[in-house]
Amino acid sequence: MYFGLSRVDANLDKKVSASEMQRWIMQKTEEHFQQAIDENKLHFKAVDPDGDGHVSWDEYRVKFLASKGFNEGEVSEKIKNNKELKIDEETQEVLDNLKDRWFQADEPPADQLLDEDEFLAFLHPEHSRGMLKFMVKEIIRDLDQDGDKKLTLPEFISLPVGTVENQEAQNIDDDWVRERKKEFEQVIDANQDGIVTVEELEEYMDPMNEYNALNEAKQMIAVADENQDHYLQLEEILKYSEYFTGSKLMDYARNVHEEF
Repeated sequence: MYFGLSRVDANLDKKVSASEMQRWIMQKTEEHFQQAIDENKLHFKAVDPDGDGHVSWDEYRVKFLASKGFNEGEVSEKIKNNKELKIDEETQEVLDNLKDRWFQADEPPADQLLDEDEFLAFLHPEHSRGMLKFMVKEIIRDLDQDGDKKLTLPEFISLPVGTVENQEAQNIDDDWVRERKKEFEQVIDANQDGIVTVEELEEYMDPMNEYNALNEAKQMIAVADENQDHYLQLEEILKYSEYFTGSKLMDYARNVHEEF
């Protein structure tokens, strides 16, 4: 999440306050939502060749595989006749994850078909409460080591950040851990009991939560505010720019968009 000072500094005093950062975060979220809606119309039309207003999993699967270099006609014919598709392991894993999200987006009464609104929830899980719950479930699944459906700090910072080969790399890893620790303790763990529950994670991951946007803004400032004046100057923003794009959970949110 990188930005220019002039785009965030509403009162042009050459520094960014928490409220200015909050306003900017909400503005960018709304812009993203509108862009997603516009793009969804084009994507939906592309995967709904018969124009009946509904898309089946097989229709989407054909288009997805075609976008990955497979022959669309051949794939379509094999799916139609229930023949085996020769797909590499990595692509199959992506398809399996997409299929899970597909059925999550199929709102009751489930008919195994997605209309345009459901398709939007499929491509952009943050537009749907149900898909938000699914996304949080995926995060818990990946990070929860003891199976208690909650996250401790050690679990939260356990994601590998690369092989440490020299002191410089070690310093980068140490910085990453410190930043994620602050994210866990100061933002996500709302009651500060050392445990992040599913509910706390859902609250944190909800992009339309103004309180969450303010917390995120305060966290950004807390991490980069070297002179402790509770504002961000341009120099601080530039120095800590990697942090603003490095939020562990925001990476999850971005990566869940496996669009064709």
